[in-house]
Amino acid sequence: MNCRDEEGFIIRNAEGIEVWKDCECLVERQAERLIKSSKITPEFARKSFDNFKLENRPQIVRDAHYAAKHYFNNFAEIRNDRKNSMALLGVPGVGKTHLLMAISNALIKKGTSCSYFPWVETFNDLKDDFDLLEQKVNYMQKVDVLYIDDLFKGRKTPTEFQLEQLFAIINYRYLNNKPILISSEKDIEEICEIDMGLGSRIYEMCKDYTVLLTGDLSLNYRLAE
Repeated sequence: MNCRDEEGFIIRNAEGIEVWKDCECLVERQAERLIKSSKITPEFARKSFDNFKLENRPQIVRDAHYAAKHYFNNFAEIRNDRKNSMALLGVPGVGKTHLLMAISNALIKKGTSCSYFPWVETFNDLKDDFDLLEQKVNYMQKVDVLYIDDLFKGRKTPTEFQLEQLFAIINYRYLNNKPILISSEKDIEEICEIDMGLGSRIYEMCKDYTVLLTGDLSLNYRLAE
């Protein structure tokens, strides 16, 4: 039966009582809404585990792919634990963003809200729209999963404003066992050198799912194409 875009319809159950039945399209419509609110671009929305290229890739990249799929498959069991997050760290061009975006897209399809937080662009947006700062930070604190891409990219040293807002976000999620996904060219030690409070919280949250990708230019798929 077609719900005619109302996401459900009334039927009679075995006892003859009218009850509401969700349409099969409900999950799909919810996923569409979650994608729109996630700030994930159409290009990134197409990232998946299946279209991640593994052919002729180094073993460390294959390990990262395996760890990302393992994290997604176990998400329902660990999402309310302290160690419920994932970090892919290391050299650029190895597919860190693709894999974490694949996790985000797969979670959204299952009805989990995710927000994409590209480090440089998001803080430019926060500064440009300062009146909505509290509202935006509050959303990033409370969304089901927060994906921070390219953490600490750009400036050699983050500004006090960036560290203050980031700590407010990470600390809230740390205290409330809300998952984060993080990609960064810096490892945990380097993140701790920038801010020990942030680094130690990220380490504890991502401890079971942290992959450090190190190596030479052969790891960079962009240079290999």
